[in-house]
Amino acid sequence: MVLLVFVDLDPDLADLDALGGFFVLRTGVAPGRALPTLARAYADPTAADPEVYEDPVIFRVRKVAKSLGAPQTRIAVSVAHQGLVARLWSVSLGAAALYGWVPDLDARRLRWDPDGGAPRDLWLSEVRALPAEALGEVVTEGHLVPLAAALHARYTISARLLWGNAGSALAGAVRQLDRWARANGRPEVAERARALAGPLLAHPGLSGTLDRSTLRRRSCCLYYRLPGGGLCGDCCFDRPPRPAGSGSRPPRSSPGATSG
Repeated sequence: MVLLVFVDLDPDLADLDALGGFFVLRTGVAPGRALPTLARAYADPTAADPEVYEDPVIFRVRKVAKSLGAPQTRIAVSVAHQGLVARLWSVSLGAAALYGWVPDLDARRLRWDPDGGAPRDLWLSEVRALPAEALGEVVTEGHLVPLAAALHARYTISARLLWGNAGSALAGAVRQLDRWARANGRPEVAERARALAGPLLAHPGLSGTLDRSTLRRRSCCLYYRLPGGGLCGDCCFDRPPRPAGSGSRPPRSSPGATSG
């Protein structure tokens, strides 16, 4: 990709704050302890050094499972995945729709706090502007593909479910941008978001994940299986089905992480 010359227009991406917490991208160095990069999180778990850090992906899934009381590991995997991909789509599509360019979210420079939440879980060490048309390469190839591979390396989880999560998160970002644009008299922001999202859904992984007329997803994220969980607004089901199956196997053991 060819980098655009960065113009000093909101270099800290502060205008994204107005779009909502999921659209916020902090820049610079996160305060407190050093955070792992997403490149580290996506890495082969067998390459981890137990004396340096705990596997951030397994840490996040365990945190989600505990906080939600997930009865099956794969439910926590899905919810954790959905949360991260929603953040990645939101910050990238939000910037592209608002500014006309997308920040380079190179996984080697994007740090993630697996113990945190929006808006302080993602920190970009350096802002570099890319053409808005690079959105698919930035998010889909730069994050969705390696994140799915990272989850498959640690858990048994359906690829169709993961891509469904990604399609749903993209549609959710478009809907939020549309609401914000209507409320703030910025129709061009919504138009740009829709124009950019359409081609993204042609990606082999994302294609077919949503009903293009209703934007309802064609796979389930499993949220309804949580205690007190219901159906998401774009769920493929009209009513919660009766739970079946015994859940996933525990994560494969890796240095610095115990199975569970």
